[in-house]
Amino acid sequence: MSVKHSLIVPCYNEEGNVENFLKETKQAMMSYTDSYEIIFVNDGSKDGTPKKLREIFSENKDMNIKVINFSRNFGKEAAMYAGFTQAKGEYITIIDADLQQDPKYAVEMAKILDSDPDCDMVAAYQSERKEGKLISLCKSKFYGLISKMSGIDFVSDASDFRTMRRCVADTIVALPEYHRFSKGIFSWVGYNTVSIPYEVRERESGETKWNFKKLLAYAFEGIIAYTDKPLKFPLYLGLVMLAVSVVLGFINLFDYFYQVSTTVLFVGGLILISQGIIGAYLGKVHTQVKDRPIFIAKEILTYEDNQEPHN
Repeated sequence: MSVKHSLIVPCYNEEGNVENFLKETKQAMMSYTDSYEIIFVNDGSKDGTPKKLREIFSENKDMNIKVINFSRNFGKEAAMYAGFTQAKGEYITIIDADLQQDPKYAVEMAKILDSDPDCDMVAAYQSERKEGKLISLCKSKFYGLISKMSGIDFVSDASDFRTMRRCVADTIVALPEYHRFSKGIFSWVGYNTVSIPYEVRERESGETKWNFKKLLAYAFEGIIAYTDKPLKFPLYLGLVMLAVSVVLGFINLFDYFYQVSTTVLFVGGLILISQGIIGAYLGKVHTQVKDRPIFIAKEILTYEDNQEPHN
């Protein structure tokens, strides 16, 4: 039988959250449908998350639960992709296990899809950001920059917390890239998207996995994944340096050796920056052409091995 709603739950060191998440999700879904499944994807957690998920699977045979345990940490992007490959629902929601994203919003998003056949995806954004001003400012500038560079409309406040129709999920699974930037993929595939606000809750347990350094790395990955504009940087830089060299040629330099050494260091630094940018793109190509799997599942537990989906 078909499943109405699939919830994909990436987990990394969420031992103290997954049980409460299951309880709250079960309560929230009671007001909507009993035809749903929960897909926990353990992304190589270092704590007791795998053991806790096995217990949840064994103790809740009356629920449609799947557990995917990765062989190591592959990242949240891979965890979401793995969830998509296992989801059977008419609607698919991506939601974090830490309960900062309340499961009641998954129901609200599904109801929007029910009421509007022209809407293909509902994205939730934070109504009030609880992060630092610096991080908020950097995020806003990043999404504005990548939108201009790539020609794709990135919604600055939208998160991975969203619900989509089956057709959207199938399109996303069909995209073959190894280095996945989901916010870019969600925008690139198109489809009609509605945004709704949600209020972020405090974490039930554990610590946030994000910090400023990781956000910068994530931003760099997004730019490399969705625009080739940085590859043109050496061309523009070369034109500027040519113009500067012509101007300097007409200026009497009072200290020749000092000027030469400074120029060599300056030009050398710019060359290394240019090579670094090109190297970042070549690194992505090198990984892609290996055609390795996006994730490796060490273990997959599924209700489908024992029973038909509950209705």
